[in-house]
Amino acid sequence: MSTDETPDGEEPEPGRETADEDEDEEGVRERLEAETDRAVERFDDGVVDLLSWVLDTETRARIFVYLRQHPHSTSDEVAEGTGLYPSTVREALAELHEEERVSRRKRENGGAGNNPYEYTAIAPSELVTSIAGEVQAELNTVFNLDDHLGDEEAEPTDDADEPVTITVEESEE
Repeated sequence: MSTDETPDGEEPEPGRETADEDEDEEGVRERLEAETDRAVERFDDGVVDLLSWVLDTETRARIFVYLRQHPHSTSDEVAEGTGLYPSTVREALAELHEEERVSRRKRENGGAGNNPYEYTAIAPSELVTSIAGEVQAELNTVFNLDDHLGDEEAEPTDDADEPVTITVEESEE
């Protein structure tokens, strides 16, 4: 039997694949999906690592990423989606809200009962803008360290004339 024939000896219909071709294609598809999953996981880990630096902890970073993917989530939904303890999530959400990294509002329920808060993370561009000011202030403190320590040999600087300025602009794309 030739490779183009079906098991019963007939030619396959044009456009139809044999069982072996189906299995090969399925195997390729599974390998591609596995590679894609690994790439996404590594990308997500990289984003979480970067956000951990920006937001102080991996817990807060994971919550931020979850809220970017699932806006208007309650603390219980965030805990379930991230695998973090509910009390840890509630504490981190309270801090992130106080720092204006997430917004919250009461969820509207049709019936009587508890209306929990639902949370949404700010846009990444807003997050970058907010931390740029903090980083700028820290760098200027380092540049002007002698002034702050009272070193008589250091040249005095005017606080209004800070040596570091960070400007964040959104791309036009």
